[in-house]
Amino acid sequence: MKSTGLLICYLFFFRAIWAQEQEKIKWQQERQLTWQDFKAEPDTTLSYSANTNSGISYTWNYSTATGVPILEHEVFTNFYPGRSWVQEDINERDYLLGHEQLHFDISELHARKLRKALAEYEIGRNIRQDLKRIYNRIESERVEMQNRFDKETSHSENRDAEMKWREFVSLELKKLENYSS
Repeated sequence: MKSTGLLICYLFFFRAIWAQEQEKIKWQQERQLTWQDFKAEPDTTLSYSANTNSGISYTWNYSTATGVPILEHEVFTNFYPGRSWVQEDINERDYLLGHEQLHFDISELHARKLRKALAEYEIGRNIRQDLKRIYNRIESERVEMQNRFDKETSHSENRDAEMKWREFVSLELKKLENYSS
């Protein structure tokens, strides 16, 4: 009887963890992140005060049912609350939240680049490999830009660099607004 009760407790526990890790917030122009969105336990071994976990994903479908090849696709930018965290005692909370929002915005920028690349893709013989190659290239660029952003801003400590990045990302998002979600 005790083992059955423990098994049920474990199942609820793991289900709650799985559900939290699967929670996503889709990027929206009118919806900015709040500190309440950061639900993971802070990693106190790191020197920075917050961490945004965001990324891009896509789905696609190919059909020749009409006699003409048609490629349909959707690209998503997601923020993962169960993998994003903030330390309890931080200074300048609004400024730091702006830095974390910019990480999410950089992911959206690359989602737009992916939407553009997929819209411009000419259907070839190796669709699956072609789309994977396009995604992998843009995902590599996204990761590289996220790392460069943190390096150049010293994880938000360099305010001049931070402001330049905010302006740059804003302009790049505007350039690709035809590819927003």
